[in-house]
Amino acid sequence: MLNPQAIVPEGLSDAQARPAGRRFNVYRNNVAVSLTEAMHQAFPVITKLLGPNNMDGLAGIFLRQNPPSSPLMMHYGEAFPAFLQGMDQLSHLGYLPDIAWLELAIRRSYHAADSSPIAPNALAIDPEQLANATLQFAPAMEVLRSDWPIYDIWAYNSIDGTAKPQSTAQDVLITRPEYDPIPKPLPIGGADWIDALRDRQSIGQAQETAMAAQPEFDLGATLTLLLQGGAITSLTTEG
Repeated sequence: MLNPQAIVPEGLSDAQARPAGRRFNVYRNNVAVSLTEAMHQAFPVITKLLGPNNMDGLAGIFLRQNPPSSPLMMHYGEAFPAFLQGMDQLSHLGYLPDIAWLELAIRRSYHAADSSPIAPNALAIDPEQLANATLQFAPAMEVLRSDWPIYDIWAYNSIDGTAKPQSTAQDVLITRPEYDPIPKPLPIGGADWIDALRDRQSIGQAQETAMAAQPEFDLGATLTLLLQGGAITSLTTEG
């Protein structure tokens, strides 16, 4: 179906029992066009960075190497970041794969299961007890780490009036407080802290882990982003 040079399968006919060769080619073209449009919708920032015509060409190569594995198109393109990494002619745009990962993560967040966040006052407990507590996060929460300013690049190409990207590495937190995912740049060390919490470390242990990696880690700023985004779904204390 995705190989325009392949011979039309024998035995296919239309409703009037005529050979379906030409009609099959029309259908084959429609499939390719539909998948190309799906890639444009799934990766709007990549499309803007490369231009629609270049994206058409890339999508044509990608879809023939990576046909859909499901009739549900909401996650189609999961292999696109790795595909971009393997394109030698795009190696001068080293940030492209990470931008594609970010766009995929936003889509995953949008389609993730619903959850109920804790109230911020749930953290108003004895400080020692809080340090020994563990957290669980919403299915819609995503964290990406990058050596590129991926949030700035995404925002510059998505939000009018955004300043040009700075040349600095950025980690990104995606939350879904209501219906649409919201990406935000994480403070330095924030991703280390969240990763440690996901590994079932306590809040205090995770803070030590984050500060060992990034001494300037700001716990308050990271915690505020999580609470504002409704990303914390439970707090468990000892006993």
